[in-house]
Amino acid sequence: MSSSAVAPSPLPPSILLERPEHARAVEVLVDRAFGPGRFAKSSERLREGNRKLDDCSFVALSNEWGHEGRVIGSVRLWPVRVGDKAVAFLGPLAVDADERKHGLGQALVEAACAAAAKAGWRAVLLVGDAPYFGRIGFSAEPAARATMPGPADQRRVLVKALVEGGDAGLVGAIRIR
Repeated sequence: MSSSAVAPSPLPPSILLERPEHARAVEVLVDRAFGPGRFAKSSERLREGNRKLDDCSFVALSNEWGHEGRVIGSVRLWPVRVGDKAVAFLGPLAVDADERKHGLGQALVEAACAAAAKAGWRAVLLVGDAPYFGRIGFSAEPAARATMPGPADQRRVLVKALVEGGDAGLVGAIRIR
């Protein structure tokens, strides 16, 4: 008589607010995802000297046996201004290469946007791929007159309203709040 062990189904990752003990693992993940070139991006100018929104920044933790609690995804939000309007700036969004294509990035963005709405933010702004972020409700048109610092492809500046009209009037330089 032979017996075969059946491997348990992998549990989905846990998504929770980023805590101070996650910070180093998040930095390692972001470095792996974007490399050292990330520091040259204009988005970094909006994070330098800024403080992330702790109540709107999330990690995804592995629930895979033997790897429980390992950070496999991260998203952070930052306070910025577009002209005279305060909005939350999303980035970076990073997901471990082995975990991509399972909707984890989208789930992290949705969690961050829901938390931002709950915290009273009017809109979330980001620099990213329109086809990907468009599926989550981001659009380039309302952000067309918002200007990123430094060299940036303005067509990649996207916004999602969190309240009715939250994406209106976003005109001017994007800067640290």
